Amino acid sequence: MNYVKTIWALLPPVIAIIFALKTKEVYISLLIGIVSGTLLLTNFHLVESLNLLFDTVVNCLSKPSNIGILIFLVMLGIIVTLMTKSGGSQAYGKWAKKKMKSSKQSLFSTFILGVVIFVDDYFNCLTVGSVMREITDEFKVSRAMLAYIIDSTAAPVCIIAPISSWAAAVSGYTSGDGFQLFLNTIPFNLYALLTIVMVCYVIGSEFHLGKMKKHELAAQNGDVCFGDDSYQTNEEISYNQKGKVLDLILPVIVLIMSCIIGMIYTGGFFDGKDLITAFSQCDASRGLVYGTFVTLIFVFILYIPRKIISYNEFVECIPEGFKAMVPAILILTFAWTLKSMTDSLGAKEYVAGLVNGASGSLLNFLPAIIFLVAIFLAFATGTSWGTFGILIPIVVNTFSGTDNTMMIISISACMAGAVCGDHCSPISDTTIMASAGAQCNHMNHVSTQLPYVVVVAAVSFITYIIAGFIHNPVVPLIIGIVLMTLTIILIKYIVNQKQSNS
Repeated sequence: MNYVKTIWALLPPVIAIIFALKTKEVYISLLIGIVSGTLLLTNFHLVESLNLLFDTVVNCLSKPSNIGILIFLVMLGIIVTLMTKSGGSQAYGKWAKKKMKSSKQSLFSTFILGVVIFVDDYFNCLTVGSVMREITDEFKVSRAMLAYIIDSTAAPVCIIAPISSWAAAVSGYTSGDGFQLFLNTIPFNLYALLTIVMVCYVIGSEFHLGKMKKHELAAQNGDVCFGDDSYQTNEEISYNQKGKVLDLILPVIVLIMSCIIGMIYTGGFFDGKDLITAFSQCDASRGLVYGTFVTLIFVFILYIPRKIISYNEFVECIPEGFKAMVPAILILTFAWTLKSMTDSLGAKEYVAGLVNGASGSLLNFLPAIIFLVAIFLAFATGTSWGTFGILIPIVVNTFSGTDNTMMIISISACMAGAVCGDHCSPISDTTIMASAGAQCNHMNHVSTQLPYVVVVAAVSFITYIIAGFIHNPVVPLIIGIVLMTLTIILIKYIVNQKQSNS
């Protein structure tokens, strides 16, 4: 039986996601999904399945972009460990605690830093987590809440930032002036905008939905990790008591600047190309590796001559930093392998056929339909960029030369749905990075974030129905904010009623 480009192609990621949500164990769940994919591709021939599994893992780990991501992860882990060893993280934490008076301020600072670091979602997740984790721990904020704030200011911010690796990716999937088209989609990216509104509301009103309330209560009692000790905490690493705030701030500034320069360098900026073109043509993973390498050299020069740490301590931090990133590396490897299996089974082509079939009779509802399809595809495959690649060309072909505004709205819906599905999928690399940045158990992050995503997604779906008819971004956004506010009020009322009746 041929399972390629049929509904069976969606089975492996669905199995992995169901197992992950049910068992809370992401490694075995991903492995089960991968094995099911190999069995479908080989018609359940066991020996061929083993050979295919080996080849797929090797191919995933041999891709230059994936290798770059892994090197970036390891080097960033080393940098973070060095900053902790130097005492810079602790000094910054003490300084910030004096300046910040509450957990709200620590979370708003996390949110602002997440918005400021908009060039790349991987870089965003790991840098924001590394800088803010010490501070939010001081104010007894759960790692799950920190991971939610990080994740919600990664992809949702990158997808509306003109200068980012995401803008470059989306521009590459369209013909003509792709960057100008991307700029036109920003006001219609309702999920990203409403997610930012939700984050501000969650922080300002301390709105804890679903399992997040349990995590926050545990954090108030001193258990910020909710009983999970799989990550090494900073308290377990001896550090220099003489470390200063600049020992953290300067490396972070150098990291940000060198990563940006590294990205535009790979895009040809220093060969005469303008800034926008350089970003649109950059090799993000290579640029991030360049940036972390420069930062590692800078940290060596900053710490060693001042005897903040010794040469031997510097060397010891290298394997420690690698070990800190092993969970994220393992999950990413499995997630890439599962994505490769799903691609080989033709899941994207199957979904594309469904969208093409619906594009004629439901024209005004198409943005909302595309939004749902993109959510499902990104959730099942764990990738936003892959979802862009399959759906955006379909949208362009459907509306090109006929209705430019509808094309912009539909592309925005595709981008929004892809970010939404990526935002809540346990096999998404961005979600994995957010867990790693916050040093939060991955499935704890997924399960606590999901209710917030569902609320915003439901409201966004309604706003895309409205946008499909009125072709205006302002009215749907205002309606979306009002609907989201009413939904939150209703949820609070139901929760209060249950508590009063119990």
